[in-house]
Amino acid sequence: MLKVEHVTKYYGDFKAVDDLSFEVKEGEIFGLLGVNGAGKTTTFRMIMGLLDKSSGEITLNGKNIDYSITDDIGFLTEERSLLTKLTVKEQAIYFGALKGMSNEKILNRLDYLLKKFDIYEYKNKKIKELSKGNQQKIQFITAILNEPKLLILDEPFSGLDPFNIELFKNEILDLSRKGSIIIFSSHRMDHVELFCKKLVILVNGKSVLSGNIKDIKESFMKKNIILKGSIDIEKLKKINGVEKVIEKADEYDITISSKDIAKDVFKFISKYDDITKFVVEEPSLNEIFISKVGESYEK
Repeated sequence: MLKVEHVTKYYGDFKAVDDLSFEVKEGEIFGLLGVNGAGKTTTFRMIMGLLDKSSGEITLNGKNIDYSITDDIGFLTEERSLLTKLTVKEQAIYFGALKGMSNEKILNRLDYLLKKFDIYEYKNKKIKELSKGNQQKIQFITAILNEPKLLILDEPFSGLDPFNIELFKNEILDLSRKGSIIIFSSHRMDHVELFCKKLVILVNGKSVLSGNIKDIKESFMKKNIILKGSIDIEKLKKINGVEKVIEKADEYDITISSKDIAKDVFKFISKYDDITKFVVEEPSLNEIFISKVGESYEK
């Protein structure tokens, strides 16, 4: 288990991370979210032991994270961190050696992953000769080469098409099933919802929302109704508790203040004959993120 307990980090007088606490169990995928400058990268670096904490404690399976256990950690950075003049094979050998892996184990694992990601033919190509998408695959492969017990993924899908996102998704889920602790960060909330059951949202280094995503959605008051059919929109907007109506190509997206308003909307539309869709949805994680971040900046 990874435990982050009351961690604070100062750069001079600037507080980059403010009393942050969370824990991630084996096999869990945890979302660490926030806008640029929220403190995510600083938190990642403290978890990996690259930065000292100002206060608090970070432990992996009860031990402080130092060079004795960094071989069990994998990190995919948002920025490209590849040595582009090396071949894919040379890059893997270099990073694998840094993790204490033998050449034989590195090459066996590399061959397995290159085949899995359908880029085996690039094994002896220089990284600078690869497309951005294939470079991202190599960066991901080097991050998981050592089958890490703790894996930190910062914007792992950058530059990928939907097909390759699916490949990454399956590998991440496979690592989770094998017991890896995974911290996932992305500005794409739909990607977060693919994996994460728990999350923390940071604003100015401080947690403004944390917990189980299902519980967060249930506790968030606003709900959405998806409606398809011909209705009097102006009358619909006047129903008490209807906050917003967005007209899309062939349906309406209605925001209501609470799920109790859904029955009033249903009563209103029931007199229309051509309603083909009426679905009450919980708010998206994207809506919750925008709401919580906006609230924090307004305070």
